[in-house]
Amino acid sequence: MSDEIRVIIADDHPIVRRGLVQVIETEPELKVLAEAGDGVEALKQIRELTPAVAILDIDMPAMGGFAVGREVQRHGLPVGMIFLTIHSEEDMFNEALDLGALGYVLKESAVSDIVAAIRTVARGQHYISPAISGFLINRGRRADSLEKKNPTLNDLTPSERRILKLIAEDKSSREIGELLFISHRTVENHRTNICQKLGLTGSHALLRFALKHRSEIS
Repeated sequence: MSDEIRVIIADDHPIVRRGLVQVIETEPELKVLAEAGDGVEALKQIRELTPAVAILDIDMPAMGGFAVGREVQRHGLPVGMIFLTIHSEEDMFNEALDLGALGYVLKESAVSDIVAAIRTVARGQHYISPAISGFLINRGRRADSLEKKNPTLNDLTPSERRILKLIAEDKSSREIGELLFISHRTVENHRTNICQKLGLTGSHALLRFALKHRSEIS
Protein backbone atom coordinates (compact mmCIF):
# COMPACT_ATOMS: atom_id res chain seq x y z
CA MET A 1 0.00 0.00 0.00
CA SER A 2 1.33 3.41 -0.95
CA ASP A 3 -0.07 5.03 2.19
CA GLU A 4 1.26 2.31 4.50
CA ILE A 5 3.13 3.59 7.56
CA ARG A 6 6.08 1.32 8.35
CA VAL A 7 7.13 1.10 12.00
CA ILE A 8 9.77 -0.52 14.18
CA ILE A 9 9.47 -0.91 17.96
CA ALA A 10 12.43 -0.97 20.35
CA ASP A 11 11.89 -1.83 24.01
CA ASP A 12 13.76 -4.23 26.25
CA HIS A 13 10.50 -5.61 27.70
CA PRO A 14 8.95 -8.24 25.38
CA ILE A 15 5.53 -7.84 27.00
CA VAL A 16 5.52 -4.11 26.26
CA ARG A 17 6.55 -4.75 22.67
CA ARG A 18 3.90 -7.37 22.10
CA GLY A 19 1.22 -5.17 23.61
CA LEU A 20 2.13 -2.31 21.29
CA VAL A 21 2.30 -4.59 18.26
CA GLN A 22 -1.19 -5.90 18.97
CA VAL A 23 -2.60 -2.39 19.23
CA ILE A 24 -0.77 -1.09 16.16
CA GLU A 25 -1.67 -4.03 13.94
CA THR A 26 -5.40 -3.45 14.48
CA GLU A 27 -4.93 -0.51 12.10
CA PRO A 28 -4.67 -1.72 8.49
CA GLU A 29 -2.44 1.14 7.28
CA LEU A 30 0.15 0.57 10.02
CA LYS A 31 2.78 -2.14 9.58
CA VAL A 32 5.30 -3.25 12.21
CA LEU A 33 8.44 -4.20 10.29
CA ALA A 34 10.48 -5.44 13.24
CA GLU A 35 11.05 -5.39 16.98
CA ALA A 36 14.26 -4.73 18.89
CA GLY A 37 15.25 -5.39 22.48
CA ASP A 38 18.04 -2.80 22.61
CA GLY A 39 19.22 0.34 20.90
CA VAL A 40 21.98 -1.31 18.90
CA GLU A 41 19.50 -3.55 17.13
CA ALA A 42 17.06 -0.65 16.75
CA LEU A 43 19.65 1.49 14.99
CA LYS A 44 20.52 -1.39 12.69
CA GLN A 45 16.84 -1.82 11.79
CA ILE A 46 16.42 1.91 11.13
CA ARG A 47 19.33 1.83 8.71
CA GLU A 48 18.38 -1.40 6.96
CA LEU A 49 14.56 -1.28 6.93
CA THR A 50 14.06 2.51 6.58
CA PRO A 51 10.82 2.70 8.59
CA ALA A 52 8.76 5.89 8.58
CA VAL A 53 8.53 5.80 12.37
CA ALA A 54 10.72 4.34 15.10
CA ILE A 55 9.29 3.86 18.58
CA LEU A 56 12.24 3.93 20.98
CA ASP A 57 12.23 3.22 24.69
CA ILE A 58 14.51 5.72 26.41
CA ASP A 59 15.86 3.15 28.91
CA MET A 60 17.36 0.17 27.05
CA PRO A 61 20.52 -1.89 27.60
CA ALA A 62 23.61 -1.52 25.42
CA MET A 63 22.26 1.65 23.80
CA GLY A 64 19.39 3.73 25.14
CA GLY A 65 16.81 5.58 23.07
CA PHE A 66 18.58 8.93 23.38
CA ALA A 67 21.83 7.38 22.14
CA VAL A 68 19.93 6.03 19.12
CA GLY A 69 18.43 9.47 18.62
CA ARG A 70 21.86 11.08 18.59
CA GLU A 71 23.01 8.68 15.87
CA VAL A 72 19.86 9.29 13.84
CA GLN A 73 20.43 13.03 14.14
CA ARG A 74 24.16 12.82 13.40
CA HIS A 75 23.67 10.77 10.21
CA GLY A 76 20.47 12.48 9.09
CA LEU A 77 18.50 9.23 8.94
CA PRO A 78 14.99 9.87 7.58
CA VAL A 79 12.86 8.46 10.37
CA GLY A 80 10.31 10.03 12.68
CA MET A 81 11.21 9.20 16.28
CA ILE A 82 8.76 8.56 19.09
CA PHE A 83 10.34 8.18 22.50
CA LEU A 84 8.51 5.80 24.79
CA THR A 85 9.17 6.36 28.46
CA ILE A 86 8.14 6.23 32.09
CA HIS A 87 9.79 9.63 32.61
CA SER A 88 7.42 12.57 32.89
CA GLU A 89 10.11 15.09 33.84
CA GLU A 90 10.27 18.19 31.66
CA ASP A 91 14.06 18.10 31.23
CA MET A 92 13.85 14.61 29.72
CA PHE A 93 11.12 15.80 27.38
CA ASN A 94 13.23 18.75 26.23
CA GLU A 95 16.22 16.52 25.63
CA ALA A 96 14.07 14.28 23.46
CA LEU A 97 12.93 17.19 21.29
CA ASP A 98 16.48 18.54 21.11
CA LEU A 99 17.41 15.23 19.50
CA GLY A 100 14.79 15.78 16.81
CA ALA A 101 12.04 13.55 18.19
CA LEU A 102 8.51 14.35 17.09
CA GLY A 103 6.79 12.07 19.58
CA TYR A 104 7.01 11.64 23.33
CA VAL A 105 4.66 9.01 24.76
CA LEU A 106 4.34 7.94 28.39
CA LYS A 107 4.21 4.19 28.88
CA GLU A 108 1.25 4.53 31.22
CA SER A 109 -0.85 5.81 28.32
CA ALA A 110 0.95 4.13 25.42
CA VAL A 111 -1.87 1.75 24.54
CA SER A 112 -4.31 4.59 24.04
CA ASP A 113 -1.80 7.07 22.56
CA ILE A 114 0.43 5.06 20.26
CA VAL A 115 -1.72 4.86 17.12
CA ALA A 116 -2.43 8.59 17.10
CA ALA A 117 1.25 9.24 17.83
CA ILE A 118 2.41 7.17 14.84
CA ARG A 119 -0.02 8.81 12.44
CA THR A 120 0.86 12.30 13.67
CA VAL A 121 4.63 11.77 13.56
CA ALA A 122 4.39 10.17 10.11
CA ARG A 123 2.88 13.48 8.95
CA GLY A 124 5.91 15.31 10.34
CA GLN A 125 4.01 16.77 13.29
CA HIS A 126 4.54 16.59 17.05
CA TYR A 127 2.60 14.22 19.28
CA ILE A 128 2.91 14.46 23.05
CA SER A 129 1.00 12.38 25.58
CA PRO A 130 -1.87 14.63 26.72
CA ALA A 131 -0.77 14.37 30.36
CA ILE A 132 2.41 16.33 29.57
CA SER A 133 1.26 18.45 26.62
CA GLY A 134 1.93 21.55 28.71
CA PHE A 135 5.66 20.88 28.31
CA LEU A 136 5.42 21.72 24.61
CA ILE A 137 3.71 25.02 25.43
CA ASN A 138 6.42 25.82 27.99
CA ARG A 139 9.10 25.04 25.43
CA GLY A 140 7.53 27.40 22.92
CA ARG A 141 7.28 30.17 25.49
CA ARG A 142 10.94 29.77 26.45
CA ALA A 143 11.97 29.93 22.80
CA ASP A 144 9.95 33.11 22.30
CA SER A 145 11.41 34.63 25.44
CA LEU A 146 14.96 33.76 24.38
CA GLU A 147 14.40 35.26 20.95
CA LYS A 148 13.14 38.47 22.52
CA LYS A 149 16.16 38.64 24.83
CA ASN A 150 18.71 38.06 22.09
CA PRO A 151 20.02 41.49 21.00
CA THR A 152 19.63 42.47 17.35
CA LEU A 153 20.39 45.40 15.09
CA ASN A 154 16.97 46.77 16.02
CA ASP A 155 18.32 47.49 19.50
CA LEU A 156 20.75 50.05 18.11
CA THR A 157 20.05 53.76 17.75
CA PRO A 158 20.25 55.38 14.28
CA SER A 159 23.63 56.88 15.21
CA GLU A 160 24.97 53.50 16.32
CA ARG A 161 23.75 51.91 13.09
CA ARG A 162 25.54 54.58 11.03
CA ILE A 163 28.74 53.93 12.93
CA LEU A 164 28.33 50.16 12.53
CA LYS A 165 27.89 50.64 8.78
CA LEU A 166 31.17 52.59 8.62
CA ILE A 167 32.90 49.93 10.72
CA ALA A 168 31.76 47.39 8.11
CA GLU A 169 33.53 49.58 5.54
CA ASP A 170 36.71 49.14 7.61
CA LYS A 171 36.84 52.75 8.75
CA SER A 172 38.86 53.59 11.86
CA SER A 173 37.34 55.47 14.78
CA ARG A 174 39.20 58.61 13.71
CA GLU A 175 37.93 58.33 10.13
CA ILE A 176 34.38 57.74 11.35
CA GLY A 177 34.61 60.80 13.57
CA GLU A 178 35.73 62.95 10.66
CA LEU A 179 32.92 61.69 8.42
CA LEU A 180 30.23 62.22 11.07
CA PHE A 181 31.73 65.43 12.49
CA ILE A 182 32.07 63.97 15.98
CA SER A 183 35.13 63.41 18.16
CA HIS A 184 37.25 60.28 18.15
CA ARG A 185 36.29 59.74 21.81
CA THR A 186 32.57 59.91 20.99
CA VAL A 187 33.04 57.22 18.33
CA GLU A 188 34.85 55.03 20.86
CA ASN A 189 31.96 55.49 23.32
CA HIS A 190 29.51 54.46 20.60
CA ARG A 191 31.60 51.39 19.81
CA THR A 192 31.56 50.41 23.49
CA ASN A 193 27.77 50.87 23.70
CA ILE A 194 27.21 48.83 20.53
CA CYS A 195 29.31 45.97 21.89
CA GLN A 196 27.41 46.01 25.19
CA LYS A 197 24.02 46.00 23.45
CA LEU A 198 25.00 43.16 21.12
CA GLY A 199 26.85 41.15 23.75
CA LEU A 200 30.11 41.29 21.79
CA THR A 201 33.49 40.72 23.42
CA GLY A 202 37.01 40.58 22.01
CA SER A 203 39.12 43.03 20.05
CA HIS A 204 37.74 42.15 16.60
CA ALA A 205 34.23 40.98 17.54
CA LEU A 206 32.55 44.24 16.49
CA LEU A 207 34.26 44.26 13.09
CA ARG A 208 33.32 40.61 12.48
CA PHE A 209 29.70 41.34 13.42
CA ALA A 210 29.60 44.42 11.19
CA LEU A 211 30.98 42.50 8.20
CA LYS A 212 28.61 39.58 8.75
CA HIS A 213 25.53 41.84 8.91
CA ARG A 214 26.68 44.44 6.40
CA SER A 215 23.69 43.89 4.09
CA GLU A 216 21.25 44.41 6.96
CA ILE A 217 22.69 47.71 8.17
CA SER A 218 21.04 50.82 6.80
